[in-house]
Amino acid sequence: MASKFPDQTRRHVLMLAGSSLVLTLSGCRSIDFLSPHDGSSRAETDAALPMVNRIRAEQGLVDLERNRAAEKAAIAQAERMARAGEMKHLIGFNDSFLERMKGHDVPLPAAENIAAGQDSVGRAVQSWIDSRRHLDNMLGNFRGLGVAVAWDSASANRPYWAMILSA
Repeated sequence: MASKFPDQTRRHVLMLAGSSLVLTLSGCRSIDFLSPHDGSSRAETDAALPMVNRIRAEQGLVDLERNRAAEKAAIAQAERMARAGEMKHLIGFNDSFLERMKGHDVPLPAAENIAAGQDSVGRAVQSWIDSRRHLDNMLGNFRGLGVAVAWDSASANRPYWAMILSA
């Protein structure tokens, strides 16, 4: 299915009217694939935290901590993408990043990085580090982190990754 946005890697910034709250969404693509999987999902926050905190420390920033609400939101987004078979922040009519975050009790402001196809959490995090837009999210003024992966067993068992950064 063709996207209405020709460049899926472009940054989407949502600004709420009358508020200084900015929610940043970024996406990236990769061509690495896992071997067949059972269509499940799992949290990868504990594996991602040291990698993200290393780059934050290099910039003199405080470490992020695992945030259960952000992790649940990341699992839900990874599963949504896997079910849809598409790497997209917004899936379906009337989808809202802000409402998804509120629905998972994610402390705001929040940001989301997504990816698809990487065969490990290390490769997913590295793809975000290698992308200036994603790196900016990871170096933002956040305190919490949640990372997850889900596999689309109906479509070549492709992994879909989501990272939620939260206040």
